[in-house]
Amino acid sequence: MTVTADQVHARLKEIKGPDGSDLVASGKLSDIVISEGKVFFSLTVDANAAPAWEAVRKKAESEVRSIPGVASVLIALTAERSGGAPVKVARPAGGASAKAPPPRGGAAPRSIAGVPGVEAVIAVASGKGGVGKSTTAVNLALGLRDLGMRVGVLDADIYGPSMPRLLGIKGKPETIGGRMLKPMERYGLKVMSIGFLVEEETPMIWRGPMVMTAITQMLREVEWGTLDIMVVDMPPGTGDAQLTLAQQVPLAGAVIVSTPQDLALIDARRGIAMFRRVDVPVLGLVENMSYFLCPHCGERSDLFGHGGAKTEAERQSVPFLGEVPLEIEIRETSDAGLPIVATKPDSAHAKIYRDIAARVRDQMAGGGKARTAPRIVIES
Repeated sequence: MTVTADQVHARLKEIKGPDGSDLVASGKLSDIVISEGKVFFSLTVDANAAPAWEAVRKKAESEVRSIPGVASVLIALTAERSGGAPVKVARPAGGASAKAPPPRGGAAPRSIAGVPGVEAVIAVASGKGGVGKSTTAVNLALGLRDLGMRVGVLDADIYGPSMPRLLGIKGKPETIGGRMLKPMERYGLKVMSIGFLVEEETPMIWRGPMVMTAITQMLREVEWGTLDIMVVDMPPGTGDAQLTLAQQVPLAGAVIVSTPQDLALIDARRGIAMFRRVDVPVLGLVENMSYFLCPHCGERSDLFGHGGAKTEAERQSVPFLGEVPLEIEIRETSDAGLPIVATKPDSAHAKIYRDIAARVRDQMAGGGKARTAPRIVIES
């Protein structure tokens, strides 16, 4: 049975907010996104009223879930201060309300619980899009697999999920016990992505709190099993997703991907600074699209410059993990869902990724995994 937005609206009209108006008439309801029986929307409320609205959110979730054909429901609260910056109130696993970060000088940082069964979590990030971060992430994960590790991949790029295409995975994940999701598997990797839950061309028109909630659920409500390492493909930039990961899991470190050109390196610096700000070790910098070798004459061309990421790594006192060339074979295998480390393991380019994976493993060796949650300070 297909669920429609009209059915959801009809059910929400029966629910009253703290001000006495129904949810549809309250003006606090976002657009409703429905895909394969999964319903997503948010409620935007005043920050001071957020605790009272949490009970309404729970009731709305229960009511919408009871609609025939609804497989799951995700509702997030967006709490806004009058005349000020928005406060994000995401729903963590287990149903409890998330608290806003304590102010400067507030309560002591809390300990972060790890992901059950996962020994270590690392983020692959970039300051900007278009630098090959996702291709690097999937081949890094496969390189770690080749080192004998049990590896999972979390696609945290909610707005532009790439893992279904990069790994050639189709279909929907199964549910376990009605709540937990079973990760998809390919090439010996366990994988979860929002791209498995929505159609490829469906736009994810979500505000920050919904992104944070979705990432939290993919971390905590997926049966990952036992993993030595989880590689998280982050969205580009330094926003909600990065802060959510820093607050929700004890990240063992971050790998920054950049091209050699100055414009990309400016954003890579922001990424390094952001992870340092939230007390996440930077495991190193990868220079992607480092150079181009002509397949006909063998002549080398530095299309985006060369060596900029290595110089920046030295300047920032972070490890330089390696250079990946601009290579048509890497592009072709990625687009076909046949990542080069998995399908052409004896190639020179697969060796580059395995060498990077070995350096990442070495950077993590001996490092403590337990840390306290950072106190995120948002400056006006």
